[in-house]
Amino acid sequence: MKKAYSSTMLVLLAMLLILSGCAGQSSSDSSGEGGPKTQINFMHWRGEDKAVLDAIITEFEKENPDITVEMTIYPSDQYMATAQRMLQEGSTGDVFTSFPGAQFESLQSAGVFEDLTDEAFVSNFDENLISVGQKDGKQLALPYQLVFNMPVYNKGMFDELGLEVPKSWTEFQELCDTLLENGITPIAFPGADIGPNQFMNSMMMNNAPDEEIFAKLQSGEEKLTNEWWVKTLEDFQLLEQKGYIQKDALGTNQDAAMQMVASEEAAMLATGSYHMASLIGLNPDLQLDLLAPITVEEDEAQYEGINTATFMLAVNSNSEKKEQAKKFIEFLSQPEMASKYANETGQHLTVNDVKYESDVLKDTAYWIDERKTRFQPRFLITNAQVEDAVLSSIEDVLGGTAPMDAAAAAQKIVDENKE
Repeated sequence: MKKAYSSTMLVLLAMLLILSGCAGQSSSDSSGEGGPKTQINFMHWRGEDKAVLDAIITEFEKENPDITVEMTIYPSDQYMATAQRMLQEGSTGDVFTSFPGAQFESLQSAGVFEDLTDEAFVSNFDENLISVGQKDGKQLALPYQLVFNMPVYNKGMFDELGLEVPKSWTEFQELCDTLLENGITPIAFPGADIGPNQFMNSMMMNNAPDEEIFAKLQSGEEKLTNEWWVKTLEDFQLLEQKGYIQKDALGTNQDAAMQMVASEEAAMLATGSYHMASLIGLNPDLQLDLLAPITVEEDEAQYEGINTATFMLAVNSNSEKKEQAKKFIEFLSQPEMASKYANETGQHLTVNDVKYESDVLKDTAYWIDERKTRFQPRFLITNAQVEDAVLSSIEDVLGGTAPMDAAAAAQKIVDENKE
C-alpha cells in the first residue's frame, strides 16, 4: 500500500514539474501579487547602453506592472546580417531598432515595420529629425539618437600645441604634420571592425556635395570611377602614405583605437560622437570636441560635418504584443527618460525637451544648430551590395591598391546591382 502511495506521489510531482517548466517558457506568466504579465523583447545593437537601459526598463516596469521587458543585444555587424530573419520569425524584437539606409529599406520591403504614423508619442520627437524613418508617407520608425559621424578630437591637446581646427585640406595636412612632429599619431582608425563606415562620410562630403550622389550611383547616372570618388580614395591613400593613420590600421579594432586616444597616443578617433562618453570613461581628464576633415580648399567647402538620426525605434508587425511594445516606445520618448538616456550614454537625441547635463553634450550641442552638417551619405546607399563595394574600395586602397583600380573593381559590383 505504501509502495502504491509513494508511486502515485512521484507521478504527481513529475506532472507538477512539467507544468511549472511549461509556465516558465511562456511569454505571459503569472506573478503572485501582480497577476498576469506580458513579456516583450527589445532587440538592438547598443551593448554599451545596457546599464542605463536596464535602469529605464526597471522604471517602465514599475509604471506598467503588467509588462516585463527582456533585452536582446547583438554586435552591430551581426545585427545588420541577421535582424531581418529574426524579426520575420516574430519570436524576438517586439520592439527593435533599425539603421537608416540599406537596412531600413530592406526591413521595409520585408514588411516588418508596424505603421506608427497615428501614434500620439510621435509628437514627442522633433519632426525635422525623424523623416529618415518615413516611407510612402508613413512613420515606420522613430530615430532616437542624433549622432555626429565624424572624428572626435582631443581639444586639450590641440590647445596645448596651439593647434586650430583646419578649414581646408591644406590646413588639415599641416595639422597632421605638426602632430607627427610631436610624436603623436594624428588619427586612430579602427579598421578591423568599424572600418571606414564612419570616416568615409566626412572624407567625401565636400568631394561630392550633391546629396543625391549615391542615388545617382545606383541608377547609373554616376560612377565610382568619376573624379568625386577617385579623389576620395586618393585622399585616403594620402592618409596612409603620410602616416596620418596608425600602422596596421586595418588590423586595429575599436577598443585599441579608443585606447590610443584615451592615452593621448593619438589626437583623433575616426568614428563619431557616440564614442565620446566611452573615451571620457577611459580618461576623465580628456577635453573632447568634433571635427571633420575638409578635403577641399576653404572657399570650396559646403559642409562642416556629418549628422545622422539613427537607432530607429520600431514595432515588429509580426509581434502579438504590439500595444505593449508601443507603450515602451512612448516611455522611452518621455523627456525625463530620454534625458536620462542622453546624459548617461553621451548621446544627443531627437526627442523634444531633452535636458543635457554632461559637459560633453553641452560642449558639442552647437553642432546641432550652428554648423552646416550633412546627413550621413553612407546611409543614403539603399543597396547593401553597393554599400559593401563602396566601403571595400577604401579598404583596398588602405591595403595598397591604386585608387583607380579600387574604384573600377567596386564599380563592377555597382553595375551588377544597378536599380
